[in-house]
Amino acid sequence: MNNQLVSNHLQGLIAGVMETVQMDIPLREVSDGINMSYNFIGKYIGYDPKRLASAHKEMAAFCSADIYVQAITLHELGHVMDQEALEASLPRTIEIFTMRKSYSMSEIYKNAELLAMLIEEDEMNKVFEETAWENAACLNDQFRLIDPAHFKEIRRNSLATYEAVYEEDVSYYKKLTNQTDGSSIL
Repeated sequence: MNNQLVSNHLQGLIAGVMETVQMDIPLREVSDGINMSYNFIGKYIGYDPKRLASAHKEMAAFCSADIYVQAITLHELGHVMDQEALEASLPRTIEIFTMRKSYSMSEIYKNAELLAMLIEEDEMNKVFEETAWENAACLNDQFRLIDPAHFKEIRRNSLATYEAVYEEDVSYYKKLTNQTDGSSIL
């Protein structure tokens, strides 16, 4: 029963943000390990209550769970506002997805061409995330849902995740291409 109360509370928070900013997007509880995501093909926002709780732990010293969920909801609505760009990326996204399903990660990290595709995906993700946060900031400025300091810290924390993945893949790529060129990795 406690899980149901948590889920109902989260639904209420998310729905409240959508109502405030006058955006009505279908909402689904999921168990995919992603705190919240906008499915631009299905045109719905998914939220994983367990992952939201664990993701909030990183921010717990700085903001309440409610503020965290509201900020992440604004972010997902920022993706909704970028629907056209997300749809335009679909053909390349499918190519990269197909590549990822065709090779193991160890194979990808040993092949410069495949790793370059992974880096391209990282770059696309970073741009989409930055755009969604920009859109979310505009919504927050307009509707004043979240204290700007909390919003900024949640945004910084969220974007850092994507930056770290990108930097790690670029580092592997540099090592791989140096190794391929006969240069020392050190």
